[in-house]
Amino acid sequence: MEKRDEAGEYHSKDFEWEFLQNIVENDPSLSHHLHHHHQDFSKYSPNSQPWQDFHSRHSSGKFFKVHTHHYSSGSKNITVYACDCSSEALVRTKENIDRAIDKVDNFRSFCCDFSTSEFPNWVACDRCRDKLMVNHSGGSEGMQVNYKCLLNEHCIGGVDFVTLIFTLSAVPKERMPRAIKECFSVLKPGGLLLFRDYGLYDMTMLRFEPEKRVGFREYVRSDGTLSYFFCLDTARKLFTDAGFIEVELEYCCVKAVNRRKGKNMYRVWVHGKFQKPF
Repeated sequence: MEKRDEAGEYHSKDFEWEFLQNIVENDPSLSHHLHHHHQDFSKYSPNSQPWQDFHSRHSSGKFFKVHTHHYSSGSKNITVYACDCSSEALVRTKENIDRAIDKVDNFRSFCCDFSTSEFPNWVACDRCRDKLMVNHSGGSEGMQVNYKCLLNEHCIGGVDFVTLIFTLSAVPKERMPRAIKECFSVLKPGGLLLFRDYGLYDMTMLRFEPEKRVGFREYVRSDGTLSYFFCLDTARKLFTDAGFIEVELEYCCVKAVNRRKGKNMYRVWVHGKFQKPF
C-alpha cells in the first residue's frame, strides 16, 4: 500500500482578528473600505463571462495550487458533492477519477450556476427535495424515499455534504441567499455544508482601490470577476436564514512575511460548518 504524506501543521490563529480590525479602522487611507458610500454601483452588471474567460486562461490547471488535505471516514457510502473550482475540489476529483476503473459510478461531473439555476434532477428530484425538507417527526421517511429513488436510478436522493470553498464570494451579494438555499435543498437531514471564503479586512480586500467597489465589501477585479469579503455576522445570517444550524464559525487569521520587502501580510478567511436539521 502506498504511504500517504503526513498532513502539514496548520495555523489559523497567528493573530487575533480584532488586532487587524484596529489597524484598518484607524488608518485614514483605508477609510473607503469601511462605510456605505453614496456611490453609483448600478454601472456594474454581474455576468458569467469574466469567469468563463478566467477559466479559459487557466485551463491547464497550473493556476490552482494543490494542497493536500487528508480525510478519513468509517463509512464507505458517502455521497460527495463539491461545489467549487478550488485546489481542494481538484484533488478530490483526481482521487475519484483514479478510482473510476473499479468504481465508475462514484464520479459524475456537471457544471451549474447555482446562483441562478437548480442542481440537476439526478442530484435530487422534485419529490426528493420535498422529502429532504426538515421533517420534525424524524428523517426516516425521507431516507426511505431516497433509497427507492436510488434503486430506480431516478436520482441519488440528495447528498451528505457540500463544500463551498472560495466560491460564494464570487456570487453577487443579492444572489447569495438563493445559492445557499439551493445547497440546503439537496442536503440530506443532518448533512453538512463546509464553508471557507475571504474574511473582512483580508490583505486582498485592502488592496482594492475605491473605484473597484461595486457594493459594500464587494469589489470587482481588473478581469471583471467579483470578490466579496465576509464578516462572521453576515455569514451567520446568510446560512441560518436558509435553515442551517451553525456548528462552527470563526475567522482564520494567518500572518505571512515577505522577507524581501520586510513586510507582514495578514490573511483573513472565514471558516464555517453548518448542518441541515434532522
